[in-house]
Amino acid sequence: MKHDSNQWLSISDMMSGLMLVFMFISIGYMIEVEAEKEKIQNIAITYKEGKLELNKALKSEFKNDLERWNAEILDNNTFRFKAPEILFKSGKSNIKSEFQAILNDFFPRYIKILTDRRFRSEIDEVRIEGHTSSTWTNAKGKIEKYINNARLSQDRAFQVLNYCTNLEEMSSELDWLITVFRANGLSFAKPIYENGVENVQMSRRVEFRVITKTEDKIYKILEASSREE
Repeated sequence: MKHDSNQWLSISDMMSGLMLVFMFISIGYMIEVEAEKEKIQNIAITYKEGKLELNKALKSEFKNDLERWNAEILDNNTFRFKAPEILFKSGKSNIKSEFQAILNDFFPRYIKILTDRRFRSEIDEVRIEGHTSSTWTNAKGKIEKYINNARLSQDRAFQVLNYCTNLEEMSSELDWLITVFRANGLSFAKPIYENGVENVQMSRRVEFRVITKTEDKIYKILEASSREE
């Protein structure tokens, strides 16, 4: 009986030791999770504060221009030009003179804000996004509509990029623009709906969208966490 008792004690001790090991592992994991959570929270707070500050700066600068340009600044700092009759001729990518006049006024002021010391180092990309409606006259099907609109939206975005970078006022910021400035055609991937129905006119638009390095940091943390799981 004595031998059995000793054996039982040794097994009991071993089980207690294993429980301690698992407990320490669990504690270590929880600490790591909390550290990652805190890191994300801190980055998210920085991102929110920076986004709000940039939004405030943009709205302050352009508050007297938005209505006459038929433009708006979204909460995510996307600058949207939403008057297709001013931007381009139907089915064409050449910038109309009315839109050129707007860009002459808008773009240097826009870049002056983005290159301010408060925002410049945090900007990863400035995207010009061309958007179309889901229509295309005489298209045989949805694929042809999509491809034709993809080509048109990309051409339009590129024409805007080309026009803006060639403005005389941009010569001092050309190296920075080359690093961050992009042209993307999205076809009708992101149409605008009203009451569940596509607003064809509103869908035909040009947007300037800021992507920050903070967003990229959050994505990288989330990606690392998913790989570890």
